[in-house]
Amino acid sequence: MRNIFANPVGLVNFGNAAIVQESFVSRHLFVVLFTALAASAAAQDEYPFTVDAIAEFNEPWAMEFVTDGSLLVSEKAGRLLVVTRDGQTAEVVGVPEVDYGGQGGFGDLALHPDFENNGIVYFSFIEAGDGNTRGAAVATATLSLNEKGGNLSDVNVIWRQVPKVKGRGHYGHRLSFSPDGYLFISSGERQKLDLAQDMQSNLGKIVRLHPDGSVPDDNPFADQGGVAAQIWTLGHRNPLGIDFDANGQLWSTEMGPRGGDELNRIERGENYGYPLVSNGRHYSFKDIPDHDTRPDFAAPKVWWDPVISPGGLMIYSGQLFADWTTDGFIPGLSSESLVRIEFDGTEAREAERFDMKKRIRAVEQGPDGAIWLLEDESGGRLLRLTPR
Repeated sequence: MRNIFANPVGLVNFGNAAIVQESFVSRHLFVVLFTALAASAAAQDEYPFTVDAIAEFNEPWAMEFVTDGSLLVSEKAGRLLVVTRDGQTAEVVGVPEVDYGGQGGFGDLALHPDFENNGIVYFSFIEAGDGNTRGAAVATATLSLNEKGGNLSDVNVIWRQVPKVKGRGHYGHRLSFSPDGYLFISSGERQKLDLAQDMQSNLGKIVRLHPDGSVPDDNPFADQGGVAAQIWTLGHRNPLGIDFDANGQLWSTEMGPRGGDELNRIERGENYGYPLVSNGRHYSFKDIPDHDTRPDFAAPKVWWDPVISPGGLMIYSGQLFADWTTDGFIPGLSSESLVRIEFDGTEAREAERFDMKKRIRAVEQGPDGAIWLLEDESGGRLLRLTPR
C-alpha cells in the first residue's frame, strides 16, 4: 500500500509542507479506497453466488459448451479457443478470415442439434464485400478437438446479410436453435434505419432457417420468395440476444437507441416497429414516436431508460440455482451488470440486477447449471458463478 500512495499524482515537493500534504493525501486516499473496497466486498457478499475467474481473453464475444464439458470461446479479431475442464486454453484453427473492426469480427457459436453424432458447429462472422462494404454471415463446420486445441474443417457459409453496406455497427448475428430444430439468426439493421422495414433486405430482422440454411415453407413470408422468405419478424434495431424459454417461446434482447433498450417476445410474422417507433430517441436527440402511438406494432415486454446495453440473453433451465429455473439473464455492457428477468406467461419484468463492475458481453449456462459470463474488451475474463 505504501508504494501505491507514496507519490500522489500531481504532487510537487516543496519541502516539509509537501511531506505533510503527502501524508494527509495518502491517508485520505487510503481511507477512501478501503471504504470503497469494503463496500464492494459487502455488496458481493450479499449476492447469492460466488464468482471464480477461469481464464482471460482478448475481446471475447461468445461461448458454447461442447458435449465433453469443454468450452468454446470466440474472440472478435478472429480466434476460436477451447477451454478445458481445468481452465487451460488452446486455439482451434480453421476460422475463415473475418472483417474485424468497430462492432464486427468473429461472432456467435452454436451446436447442431445432432452435434454428438455429426460434430457440426455454427458460427457467425463479418465478411468483407465490394467497395468498403461488409455484412454478417453464418457458416457451418466440422469441429475436431485434440490435445493441442483442434480444427474446423468443411467450412460452408449458409446465410448472409443482404445487402452488404458500409459501416461497422449493428450486426446482431446471434444464433439459437429452437426446440423443434430450426435455426434462428438475429440480424441488426446495420445503422441503416429504414432497411429494418424493407422486405427485400434481411437487415433489422430475425430469420428462421432449416439447419442446412434452406428456407422453411411455413415461414410467414415464404410466399413472397427471395430474402423475404427467410424473415420470421421485422422492425428490429440491433437484436443481440435470442433464446427459447421452457415453453418453446422465443425472446430477444435488443440494443435500442438512447433510452430504448428492449426485451421482446418474438411472435411469428410480427413487426416490432423500428425505426417508426421506439421508447427511446436517436443519438442525435431526434425524437422517435413511442410504441403506444402505434398499437399495430408489437411493443416490448420490458424496456430500459437509462439503458442497460444488452449484449445477449440466456434463459436458465438448470437446477443449481433452483430459485432461478426458467428465469432470463441479460449481460449488460454499459450498465456493467447481470440482469435477472422473471417471466409470467406472455409478460416479463426485471427482477434483480447484479453490479459486476465490468462490461459483460455474454452469459451461458454450464452443463452442471453454473452460470458463466464473459467480460467485454481486452483482458475480458471468463467467470463462473455458483451458489453461495
